[in-house]
Amino acid sequence: MAEEQAAAEGQPPQQQFTLQRIYTKDISFESPSTPQIFRQSWQPNVNIDLNTKSSRVDEEGNHEVVLTLTVTAKMEDDTAFLVEVQQAGIFFVVGIEGEALRQVLATVGPNILFPYARESIDALVVKGGFPPLMLAPVNFEALYRQAVASQAQQEAAGQVESDAT
Repeated sequence: MAEEQAAAEGQPPQQQFTLQRIYTKDISFESPSTPQIFRQSWQPNVNIDLNTKSSRVDEEGNHEVVLTLTVTAKMEDDTAFLVEVQQAGIFFVVGIEGEALRQVLATVGPNILFPYARESIDALVVKGGFPPLMLAPVNFEALYRQAVASQAQQEAAGQVESDAT
């Protein structure tokens, strides 16, 4: 009703970003080198891969954001553990469109989801018999800016190549 009134008065609709639900979409834990790995001094090389994606759920303004974290811990050539969590959320978004919508879904959504994914990963690692794994906070805003800058560079390089031919 308020949106219709704002539209009739020529005002843009009020912006709204609301969390509807948080859930685990997928989760896995593998420990292929146990029990031999427990005999080694625990000094793993830990690699963390992070990915986000979003999609529109319906025409009412609901969007799903999925944060995927994959953590691999290796001791030399042996994989101590591999854990992957897809933490998801449904967010209701109104009055935000285009690039601003992409930015909100790529930064605010993952910021809300990250603590849940971090806790799930730590719990899985501990239940797997390994020391706790405390993941450092992630600056999703900085990652988004990097991705936008990288995409702009790739587009500029593609434009230069097409101009040269």
